[in-house]
Amino acid sequence: MAAVEARGGGWGERETGGMEMRAVVLDGPGAAEEMRVRRVPVPEPGVGWVRIKVEAFGLNRSEYHLRAGLATNARFPVIPGIEAAGTVDLAPGGEFAPGQQVVAMMGGTGREFDGGYAEYTVVPVTSVIPVETTLDWATLGALPEMLQTAHGSLHTGLGIQPGQTILVRGGTSSVGVAAAVLAKDFGLTVLSTTRSPARVQLLRKLGVDHPLVDDGNVAAKVREIYPDGVNAALELVGTNVLPDTLKATAVHGTVCFTGMLSDSWTIPNFYPIGYLPNGVRLTAYGGESSDLPAEAFQRYVELVERGRLPLRIDRVFALDEIAEAHRVMEDGRAVGKLVVRIDR
Repeated sequence: MAAVEARGGGWGERETGGMEMRAVVLDGPGAAEEMRVRRVPVPEPGVGWVRIKVEAFGLNRSEYHLRAGLATNARFPVIPGIEAAGTVDLAPGGEFAPGQQVVAMMGGTGREFDGGYAEYTVVPVTSVIPVETTLDWATLGALPEMLQTAHGSLHTGLGIQPGQTILVRGGTSSVGVAAAVLAKDFGLTVLSTTRSPARVQLLRKLGVDHPLVDDGNVAAKVREIYPDGVNAALELVGTNVLPDTLKATAVHGTVCFTGMLSDSWTIPNFYPIGYLPNGVRLTAYGGESSDLPAEAFQRYVELVERGRLPLRIDRVFALDEIAEAHRVMEDGRAVGKLVVRIDR
């Protein structure tokens, strides 16, 4: 039986003695209901790549964009999934030992080559982070991309400092929850938004200092609390609300555009002087796994173990429930992370 050989591009063929695995394969864009689990060949890694036995993976908005045909760097057919958690099955270059706990993310995973929606995945060595933890697989599977995006947005995109104020726009998304928790742990005062009044108390339980109901006019609510505006703002909703987020930010403050939960990510006829308030900086973050050092990831994992980072998992699905998981993600019904646990 031929198997997939990961070489950073399309599927190659190599004999592997008939080994097969379960995976979700997208032949092209489609509805959530069209997602099905298939049996496909187990992928073979070349030197510089690592085969991971996947135990769990988190769902990410970018995977919805892929399925919906909104991704610009995708090739089909492809196994989606930009992250995974599990153990090393094979590392031909010897970079990792068999059985070693690892997570993997980004670097083209799930778009340019097959990703984590499978029992095994092959990824570049540069996308793999070793970890030692007693966390259950579902919890560990929720962390990689969520923490990488939150960490990178806060420290690379915003350059946060203890004592500052920060607004998280899109606060009940998985990255929004993580960003609020990490910012609070770093010594910031956190304002965070939700469109649902029913979720305000949940944000308070996560440690948010000022939960705000997003009615489209968040800037006015922010300036009722901080008349001069916040020092930093993390935009996770999209360009449709970005002008309002900019207005909530103080002179010499910074807004980092990271997410687009509204699927709105471009600014037509952008005129900087007319768009940007005086003295407010606009930056963006869309980094890679290398932006989250292994030691930082290990520290965050240990904080989760000790209950000091109360990151929220909304629901854990089985692989066969992938269509329902995508429906929940697409509809915005989750508060926190959606995770798939590989059931064998």
